[in-house]
Amino acid sequence: MKQFFRIAINTVIVCSMAWSLATAQTSKAHPKRAALLKTINQNFQDAGKQYKVLMSNLPQDKFPKTYFPKTGKYEFSGSDWWCSGFYPGSLLYIYQQTKDAELLKENNRILGVLEKEKFNTTTHDLGFMMYCSFGNAKDIAPKPEYKDILIQSAKSLATRFNPTVGCIKSWDSKKGDFLVIIDNMMNLELLFWATKVTGDSTYYKIAVTHANTTMKNHFRPDYSSYHVINYNSETGGVQQKKTAQGYADESAWARGQAWGLYGYTVMYRETKNPIYLEQAKNIAKFILTNPNMPADKVPYWDFNAPNIPTALRDASAASVMASALLELSGYVDKKLKKDYIKNAESMIYSLSNVPYKAAIGTNGGFLIEHCVGHIPQNTEVDVPLTYADYYFLEAMKRYKELK
Repeated sequence: MKQFFRIAINTVIVCSMAWSLATAQTSKAHPKRAALLKTINQNFQDAGKQYKVLMSNLPQDKFPKTYFPKTGKYEFSGSDWWCSGFYPGSLLYIYQQTKDAELLKENNRILGVLEKEKFNTTTHDLGFMMYCSFGNAKDIAPKPEYKDILIQSAKSLATRFNPTVGCIKSWDSKKGDFLVIIDNMMNLELLFWATKVTGDSTYYKIAVTHANTTMKNHFRPDYSSYHVINYNSETGGVQQKKTAQGYADESAWARGQAWGLYGYTVMYRETKNPIYLEQAKNIAKFILTNPNMPADKVPYWDFNAPNIPTALRDASAASVMASALLELSGYVDKKLKKDYIKNAESMIYSLSNVPYKAAIGTNGGFLIEHCVGHIPQNTEVDVPLTYADYYFLEAMKRYKELK
């Protein structure tokens, strides 16, 4: 594993040296609100054009996964891939801003392909898959059947909860292991919604229990997060704390920190319990005051990557962070509110410019360039990713809606 990881890192260093020169050209100036709003409006118009490029290249029963600019080739997935909900979710966000009926038509088509995943009990990612898609659809372009689809999705997700461990299982593995990743915090919003519409508090209790267990075991004293906790499925005890997608077990994988920030912000929204607000604020502090956070606020793929400052950036982490910070800004005092908004503005501004925002007609139709999926496995390295687009669009939508 270590030898393979060194090979992957060396591969990344070669391509990141040239790429890091391009990032230095991104303006570090803090944008004014009026100018940023103008940029955001243009971004949504450009997004509509880009996603029509993506639509035109998408096989009928597949979902976009990534695109390789050097070869001009796509990678697609089935509906059971954890990212399947981001494509329809992005279409809905763009449609909401542009009113382009062609995008809504495509969303309705692809939701028909995705619907069967409501019965999928083999994944913890039904929040990503079903709430980022059907959850947005119920608000932006509602249909009566979406309620039942989402309730069934919540039922399927709840089957993965182990009361002894106090968590929803993330990945299936060998007997006795119970793997939980920080990403799983992003799937709890679906459960809160299910309790609100059904009156069944089971979903709410599962979400709260999972969040509490995660808060206890996933976080270090500085509020950085481990990626993976391996619990004993019989006793609930912690067997191992490690990483899968980060640089090292004790490092701070950037997107993992973003998932935690977003997840505990949602926890506070849904429960109003101040312990979750404090958790979100502490995670935000770790991220925003980290000495390895670049000036343009697009983080390196891991805050402890060995080759900083030539390490690859992860634009997807910046997208998630920006969206989370904008929501969190609504729950804090004036000083923190200003700080969170300022940092989110910087992230949106950076993602709206070279080298992160793709030119129209390029990047396979994806909006954002330079994301990092899984460096240890050397997959999806320095490519576009659907969730980078989705949370970038969500961050811009939230910024437009700021009072």
